[in-house]
Amino acid sequence: MRLRGKVALVTGGARGIGAAIAEVFAQEGAKVAIGDILTMEGEATAKAIGRSGGEAIFLHLDVTDEESWKRGVKAVVAELGGLDILVNNAGIGMRAGLEEVSREEWQSTLDVNSKGPYLGTKHAAPEMAQRGGGSIVNISSIAAMVGGDASVAYRASKGALRSLTKAMAIRYASQGIRVNSIHPGDVITPMSEPYLADSRRLRERIALVPLGRLGRPRDIAYLALYLASDEASYVTGIEIVIDGGRTAQ
Repeated sequence: MRLRGKVALVTGGARGIGAAIAEVFAQEGAKVAIGDILTMEGEATAKAIGRSGGEAIFLHLDVTDEESWKRGVKAVVAELGGLDILVNNAGIGMRAGLEEVSREEWQSTLDVNSKGPYLGTKHAAPEMAQRGGGSIVNISSIAAMVGGDASVAYRASKGALRSLTKAMAIRYASQGIRVNSIHPGDVITPMSEPYLADSRRLRERIALVPLGRLGRPRDIAYLALYLASDEASYVTGIEIVIDGGRTAQ
């Protein structure tokens, strides 16, 4: 029960990494709000948590829309009694290169992956400060740290989130709010499964990882749990890579 008495909001919590984080947080005693635009999947995840003995609600949240954030944070506080933890997990990606990505695709990727965490933190932090502090966990990517000729909009958006995390950590430290980022490598999720469906491509990706497998959503969830918990009370402004050793080579 490492999060007993805490209230958490997880964006992109309907499936994949976000759902795993919501499930683990609930198992550890947190009341969890699942924020997503995927209503059916989000409601199903919240109900599954409830059947397992946890407490979770679903709220329709468009992370690119400031009014949606205002309504969402207000709903979390009203229904769950406050807000202690924000996980900025919602994200989109495309594998287009610099010449192939359209301006619209570029903008939409940055809107979800970078503007979303900015807006969420802006509106969640005051509620956390009222409770004496909190934890914000931003889900970035190793794509923020290494170059490549594909997925340029995704890399740019996650790189922005990497730097934004450090700025947030300094800004909110005096209010007892810790801000850290997690940088996963390849993780098998509904978003990555179409790309990894090609068996040759899957073997190639696994071959890049010293531990010999791709990540699972729960691998990321347990790291998020540590950063959200009081065990990490002296940890802020850091970035943690979780990629099976891929970037250590």
